[in-house]
Amino acid sequence: MKLKIKRIDPTLPLPEYKTPGSVAFDVGSREDAVVPPRGIKLVPANLIICTPPGYMTMIAPRSSLPIKKGLTLANCVGILDQDYCGPNDELHLELLNLTDAPVEVKRGERLAQVIIAKIEKCELEETATIDSPNRGGLGSTAGYRS
Repeated sequence: MKLKIKRIDPTLPLPEYKTPGSVAFDVGSREDAVVPPRGIKLVPANLIICTPPGYMTMIAPRSSLPIKKGLTLANCVGILDQDYCGPNDELHLELLNLTDAPVEVKRGERLAQVIIAKIEKCELEETATIDSPNRGGLGSTAGYRS
């Protein structure tokens, strides 16, 4: 499968899968930025991604982002719809600063990872009752109860 992408700034490198076993490619900031303490900063990621029909694009923080930078993505996992692919639809990262100090982000610094995943749309059918038994709530498989 080929994924059409456009770089806003072609002087920044094209993303790539870093190892043969990588399931995501890294994306970074198109510009220097400062994320305020305990705040959120929207940072442009230099890409317009044309998600093919039958697939979705997910954006997740790099696993080292909280440890190395004290940052994560404010929306935890971002989803790009297939029709978010216009000439001005640049991917942006919602960076959340988990620390009490400003955090600098450098142009080109890899911050998030992009996963392309096959999806299936379903027909929604409303029902008045659900016949399955209750599981017990949040964390129920580990024995936690509220």
